[in-house]
Amino acid sequence: MAEADTDAGALSLDAFLDGRVMIRQPRTGYRAATDPVFLAAATPARPGQAVLELGCGVGVASLCLAARVPGLCLTGVELQPDYAALARRNAAENGATFEVVAADLSALPPDLRLRQFDHVIANPPFFAPAATAARDPGRDRAQREATPLASWIDIALRRCRDGGHITVIHLTERLPDLLAALGGRASVTVLPLAARRGRAARRVILRARKGGRSPFVLLPPLVVHEGAAHPGDGEHFTPAVRAVMRAGAALPFGER
Repeated sequence: MAEADTDAGALSLDAFLDGRVMIRQPRTGYRAATDPVFLAAATPARPGQAVLELGCGVGVASLCLAARVPGLCLTGVELQPDYAALARRNAAENGATFEVVAADLSALPPDLRLRQFDHVIANPPFFAPAATAARDPGRDRAQREATPLASWIDIALRRCRDGGHITVIHLTERLPDLLAALGGRASVTVLPLAARRGRAARRVILRARKGGRSPFVLLPPLVVHEGAAHPGDGEHFTPAVRAVMRAGAALPFGER
């Protein structure tokens, strides 16, 4: 991800997918990095399908998905109006059509509650409600769990059509909560993300097919970085992850 100064220092302009997606985001607020790129790469969308992103932030996941899959009907929901405005701006500057609704996902506008989507994607907040607050209010609000994780999953299921997919990236320790929230209403495949070979996976990507009845599948971990430690500056991605981060490749999920 490359960065350039913009908007008198309040925002940075960051390159994703080797510059195919250029994103303006707050320099001192919540800043997207690799998680939304992984989320986009894990979403099995096809041209012409409808995708809803819950908690879209400045739009990185949806816009990276649009760069890989043409002709999608993209909708995002974002709680913070300034982040929603940036997502709209980023969409326009990247030549993408992306409807962004500024709303609390637990109180969606009536017209959105009537719609069904082929895919619902989300990168819910990682921090527990009682965690130490971040100094920047926007960052804190983006990363602190206010709406319970079970509600995120229930809302995703309600907005996803039968046979559609829900894709979520979260901490490994929350996998039991994610599975409990799904409550047998979907078939599930999980891809763990391990920072390095031999290390425990700290994140998981969960893909669920609504109404599916296939057995649970736990895929081998995807190793993100080469070597035992960073030898210096740079990303040192493994070839599979470099293909995702630089070329916009899809993640190697088994199709369910």
